[in-house]
Amino acid sequence: MAAQSSTDPNRPWAEVPRELAEHMRPYLDEVADDMIGEIQARVREYDRPPDAPYSSTLRMAVERVLHYFVERVADPDGEHESVTDFFHAIGRGEAGEGRSLDAMQSALRVGLMVAWRRICEGAVHLNMPPATLGAIGEALLAYQDELAAAAAAGYAQAQAAVAGEMQRRRQRLLSLLLAVPPASPEAINDQAAAAQWPMPRTVAAVALGKHPYDPAHPAFPPDILADLTRPVPSLIVPDPDGPGRAKLIDRTLGGCTAVVGPTVPVAEAGRSMEWARRALALAERGLIERNTGVIRAAEHLSTLILFQDEELLDGLSRIRLAPLAHLRPSQQDRLAETLLAWLQSGRNANEVAMRLHVHPQTVRYRLRQLEDLFGDQLLDPDLRFELEIVLRARCLTEQEHRAARSRRTASGEVVALRR
Repeated sequence: MAAQSSTDPNRPWAEVPRELAEHMRPYLDEVADDMIGEIQARVREYDRPPDAPYSSTLRMAVERVLHYFVERVADPDGEHESVTDFFHAIGRGEAGEGRSLDAMQSALRVGLMVAWRRICEGAVHLNMPPATLGAIGEALLAYQDELAAAAAAGYAQAQAAVAGEMQRRRQRLLSLLLAVPPASPEAINDQAAAAQWPMPRTVAAVALGKHPYDPAHPAFPPDILADLTRPVPSLIVPDPDGPGRAKLIDRTLGGCTAVVGPTVPVAEAGRSMEWARRALALAERGLIERNTGVIRAAEHLSTLILFQDEELLDGLSRIRLAPLAHLRPSQQDRLAETLLAWLQSGRNANEVAMRLHVHPQTVRYRLRQLEDLFGDQLLDPDLRFELEIVLRARCLTEQEHRAARSRRTASGEVVALRR
């Protein structure tokens, strides 16, 4: 017959003589009393009055451990009620009460040490061979590992359930904070208490780009509310202007497209998210630069205003830039660029030349062209203001088109490499 593997969990039990079970049964109650006494003396958490619920649970566990051990000795391959289910439940209970498994594992070690001591005493009277005693010791160790593993599995299962429920509560809180119209302060306070989220004075909403993190392993600090399952993955950052918070946000969100909305009172979190989403949409179009780390919507308000209503912006652009419409595209681009620089530099030709890296004489030539095209419009402050608006939008739109062309080129190169 082939030898059994040393990793076979049934091997220790199979090597213990089955008749030993009959020698053990008469002493089980006595051994249980010894185990309970030793556990209560050496594990402080179990030192309770005899009528305490914890004491009755301890006795039930000890008796089950002993009886199941004897049954396994009597019939290693038989179908018995498994004590591991009981220890799985104990593990779940400890997690539910917020305790660690340290006390339970200590009690298990102490109890089985007492059992081993009593077995060794009985071995003397039975003239038990050393090999048999060794097999019993090995079975006891395997038994201890089995029970500890069952408790740990139950503990982990309960912790996962608790964590999942807490995450669901935090996601409900985030939804309440971002609701439009805003939820009532009472509803927010109640949900914050349920989610164990201390209510801050201020918050900032964060809108994340597509697939910024693995949803199963978000690396967010515990005080940040997160829901990556929303159409726009969203965060709520408490007290974003506090000491060190800006660096924490940058470090946490590094490596992904993330837009932080303005800091607002808690009741206005939805407004912060609205700004963040609009800025994110513009960043994904290339209208806001996103190569400098985390984007803060408050630093791009003029761009947000410009593209608040693009239909109106297009209408104003057609009217104010009509003098350029008959020119070739390359001429339109040069003159539009020059006019914007002139408006932004206080109408100083030399500064325009430095901005555009061209000769001042070239700038003056272009400005004469612009005076011929636009005439008195360049003398009216209100019209100059509108011209600067539409030229700024035109510049950003060109930036968007360049970004799109760059993405298409990169995509084409990837396809070519795959071929």
